Amino acid sequence: MGNMPSLCSQKFRNYREKLLVQLQSQPTGQQHEAEYTLGLMENSHFIEVGGLLHHYHDSGPRDAKETVLLIHGWDCWWMWWHHVIRALNEHGIRTVSYDMKGHGWSENDPSNNYHIDHFARDLDELVTKLELKNFHIGAFSFGPFVALDYLYKYQNSVKSMVFFNFGYLPNNKFISDLAPATLNFVFNNMMRKLTWWLPAYIFARLVLSKNTILKHDILIGFESLGFCASEAIEQTTRQITALETTTMLPQMVSSVKIPILFVAGDGDAIMTPENTRKLKDLSSTGSYVCVPNCGHLITLELPETAGELVLQHVMKHS
Repeated sequence: MGNMPSLCSQKFRNYREKLLVQLQSQPTGQQHEAEYTLGLMENSHFIEVGGLLHHYHDSGPRDAKETVLLIHGWDCWWMWWHHVIRALNEHGIRTVSYDMKGHGWSENDPSNNYHIDHFARDLDELVTKLELKNFHIGAFSFGPFVALDYLYKYQNSVKSMVFFNFGYLPNNKFISDLAPATLNFVFNNMMRKLTWWLPAYIFARLVLSKNTILKHDILIGFESLGFCASEAIEQTTRQITALETTTMLPQMVSSVKIPILFVAGDGDAIMTPENTRKLKDLSSTGSYVCVPNCGHLITLELPETAGELVLQHVMKHS
């Protein structure tokens, strides 16, 4: 179970070894979690993109009529999508979920360049090498920035997109100067130094989530902190709060000619429903759903709802 790919990153090797130990020595519940993740890893692959090894998870029928490319959020990794992946695969949809460089099981960039431009370029190369055509995109939090940059700059055959917990934040020089330092301190100087998952979960439950999350999914979120390069957190924080980015966002959204579903959580204090609706109103092809009793972490808080929303959107625009 969880056979080792012939080509893989050291982060992948280390995690697999940890799971194999857990499978043999931990209580039954943790053994089941290890077995489940090792099973998922059987569909893990690695490919060189932008000169670095990138991990991607490819599952579901290869001859599927519809394919969904899933893009993770800020300080996250592909595993945030595992519930959505299962739901889509069960309905005969192929899914490709990858780790951006410096995240998850993809290699860190030795030059420490984690600009949105690079992520979009890497996405274009990945799509080209995997020969993905006429596919859909699901993206969460930071992921829509990458998806929009990709659509804006590269030839593509994307059919539709679903954006979770993504909105148009008000910005000014004071915010763009203060926000990066604040977020970097919280996540790089505090959260990443935690060795126990519970304090991180308490923070997420108070600030980010409106729902109790399964322990396995809590650990998935906690693991992403350790996998993500600190430079990636610092640089992407600066970019998404930069005046240049927020000024450009309306133009990028309004230029998209394919259907976009904007999904907000009614209790999301980070990307509020009002800010999500602002983006929807800028889009000539946009639609909007506000999910009750949902915070900023919909794919782990309400995974069945997230999966159903993607499925409905894909079927509507297949």
